[in-house]
Amino acid sequence: MKQNILFIILCVALLFLPFLLIKEKTTQEETVPAPTSELEIACPILIEVKGVKEKIPLETYVLGVVAAEMPVTFHEEALKAQSIAARTYVLRDTNYGQKPIDKTVLKQVYVGEEDRKKKWGDSFAQYEDKLKKVIDATEGEIIVYKDQLITAMFFSSSNGQTESAENYSGNVIPYLVSVPSKSEEMYAPNRTKQFEFTHGEWSKAFNMKWNSNIPKTIKVVKTDTNRVESVEMNGKSWTGREVRTLLGLPSTDFTITFQSDKVVVDTVGYGHGVGMSQYGAEVLANESVLAADILLHYYKGTEIKKFSPCLKSP
Repeated sequence: MKQNILFIILCVALLFLPFLLIKEKTTQEETVPAPTSELEIACPILIEVKGVKEKIPLETYVLGVVAAEMPVTFHEEALKAQSIAARTYVLRDTNYGQKPIDKTVLKQVYVGEEDRKKKWGDSFAQYEDKLKKVIDATEGEIIVYKDQLITAMFFSSSNGQTESAENYSGNVIPYLVSVPSKSEEMYAPNRTKQFEFTHGEWSKAFNMKWNSNIPKTIKVVKTDTNRVESVEMNGKSWTGREVRTLLGLPSTDFTITFQSDKVVVDTVGYGHGVGMSQYGAEVLANESVLAADILLHYYKGTEIKKFSPCLKSP
């Protein structure tokens, strides 16, 4: 009799066991929070600019950068290219608005509405309307390489070709390689410049005492883009970038000529030379090249994509 009762209890237990297991599993899953996607961010994206009191909506910020970084009189396709590059740069640099950005040439120059009014004067309404249309036309567009935001470096004018990231910093970046940037002299009025230094000014800049043997000791090494890689002089050496800073030169494409009473330095281009040339973009735009193709010329192997303002992923 006892055996029959135990047998019945065992059968009942086996009958309900699957339901108990299902209930336990369901309860376990419900107590574990659903994973939050790493791509979700605050919406709308607000940019914190150092020195500016309030955070700025992304597209308003982009307008302020384009107004500061590129002549507003440029062709609309060049301005569109600049707006996409500026948007890409700030999203990468701030991690989609999670940290502040400088408003200087160390990052991207930004000018607010009041400064734009002072800058443009009576033309403010006309230029502001032009830029708003440009920004609206490119809203949400970014540059990616293998689905990752690129470091969208840009500069004013080149010496006929851009500089590679490898030559500039020693870091190989596949989309920042040297590309042709022709005919910029048609639009860039100050592409070439000449600087003169007395022997005293020259020796002071390099922290050395002038002597007549200095011109005989100089050795300049250039990169494959004709920019100065290094300068050796009087037993010391400097990188081209260091010489540019010491002498206040506009670019690292420079030629040094020693004369009896002075040193003459001739330069070509303006800026670091890496990424998009702004005057090169203007040349292409006036040749009927669209903004996307301008960017794809200067940032090799990249894509232009649209991103959701509430998602990090394009």
